Amino acid sequence: MSERMPSSQVRASGPLRGLYAITPDETDGARLVELTRRVLAGRPALLQYRNKRVAGAERREQAEALLALCRAAGVPLIINDDLSLALEIGADGVHLGRDDGDPAVARRALGEGRILGVTCYADWGRAEAGAAAGVDYLAFGAMFPSPTKPHAPPSALALVTRARDELGLPVAAIGGISLENAPQVIAAGADLIAVVSDVFGAADPTARAAAYRALF
Repeated sequence: MSERMPSSQVRASGPLRGLYAITPDETDGARLVELTRRVLAGRPALLQYRNKRVAGAERREQAEALLALCRAAGVPLIINDDLSLALEIGADGVHLGRDDGDPAVARRALGEGRILGVTCYADWGRAEAGAAAGVDYLAFGAMFPSPTKPHAPPSALALVTRARDELGLPVAAIGGISLENAPQVIAAGADLIAVVSDVFGAADPTARAAAYRALF
């Protein structure tokens, strides 16, 4: 596994807090780049590259194109579910689901300068294990019915509050979040609001991203 650490690597400025924009499953690379450019103009705290419909060279090409956009915008790029790709292109971090590798191994590979997050679903034990492994944030969800993850188990707002109180790490909430229900998730203690369709599918992605930012 090769690792490239670019001198222009972006680190989150201050606490991890705000909109966590996550890319849709878009096979048209040019359209994905343009949508992402518009979202980044709304100043999310983080951008995650997640695309379940491409692989191999196409996946890497998309990731590198988004990395260039993020560098220009000063927004950290997180790679979903693929530690090797994150290391190879010099991304700012990785996000791991249940079957995407050991967070402790990822922590060692990333070092302390880059961001590591894990999906905890509604599993408190996974949150405790992630905290022990040295992750930078814990993600819970689905908070509400989600078209992106229709089979994800529901996660109670109380888990967000408990994680903030007991584990002392930033908490990301994901799943069915909109501008209308985001305030109650933030009130429960969420530091990051992870959104796919309500931002990338908006008529004006820049304005929608900025509206989420304003909630914080």
